[in-house]
Amino acid sequence: MRDFDFMQAALAQAREAQDAGEVPVGAVVVKDGVVIASGRNAPIGAHDPTAHAEMQALRAAALALGNYRLDGCELFVTLEPCAMCAGAMLHSRLKRVVYGAPDPKTGAAGSVLNLFSQAELNHQTQLQGGVLAQDCGALLQHFFQGRRESVKTSASPLREDALRSPDACFSGLKDYPWQPHHVSDLPSLAGLRLHYLDEAAAATPALTYLCLHGPESWSYMYRGLIPQWLRQGHRVVAPDLIGFGKSDKPKKEAFHHLGWQRQVLSEFVERLDLRRIVLVATPWSALLDLAASAPERYVRTELLDTAQVAAGAGDDAPYPDRGHRAAQRAFAP
Repeated sequence: MRDFDFMQAALAQAREAQDAGEVPVGAVVVKDGVVIASGRNAPIGAHDPTAHAEMQALRAAALALGNYRLDGCELFVTLEPCAMCAGAMLHSRLKRVVYGAPDPKTGAAGSVLNLFSQAELNHQTQLQGGVLAQDCGALLQHFFQGRRESVKTSASPLREDALRSPDACFSGLKDYPWQPHHVSDLPSLAGLRLHYLDEAAAATPALTYLCLHGPESWSYMYRGLIPQWLRQGHRVVAPDLIGFGKSDKPKKEAFHHLGWQRQVLSEFVERLDLRRIVLVATPWSALLDLAASAPERYVRTELLDTAQVAAGAGDDAPYPDRGHRAAQRAFAP
């Protein structure tokens, strides 16, 4: 049960990696039966190809002990280590390495090669695999299955630095019956996919209501107002800003800023050639000052009191985990 307990601790780190939008791999370093360091996958967020869970845990353990030699220590990791991590483990003089699921593509502990079996090396580390392998493998399988499902019906590939909320997040969403529209070839999008609603009850609508949400919501917030404007003979266009709703969500908070969102929306308005626009904005989205970029296209701006808009369970639908909320965190201040 001792090995199982420590692997459970590594699995907790893997789930944290998943919540951050990283491949779910976690690791812990143990000395004398006590966890002294932990690490989770972070190469995407850290822009660091060496930031594997094992490397993070090894670095933290070395700092905790004040020594780059980790004599007497054991490392538990949810996925069979790659050659880079195996090499670091051997250099750190670990007593023992325990992993969960095998990695048939890059595993360097027996699946592709076994660096730990080289008798010529001047240090030998004990190796054990398969501890909670089913749990560790299921976490990875679920993660990659979700990634595949999010893009299999889309002609727009998902960028490596972004997430796309799975369609399952929106199944059964009430009072949101409109067909989705997407655009990904605007210059400022650089391949990111932006989702929007575009509804009109008349061939020649009187006005176009361009509806911008705030950081706490997405186009879903207009579900009660859209039918009213359509009955009045207007066109309604409601985009989800990048990072929100059904649009793609870059994982880094630093990616999200108002100037870039303004540029995307300006290109979006020009692409759809929207005219006679009534810009409906929340106090936050009014900061984008979108009408200033092409004032000839706009009739007026209406500031929407968000207290007038009913909250709903669907507000959180696009955000299955913390990794999908980078834009919300960036704009919260």
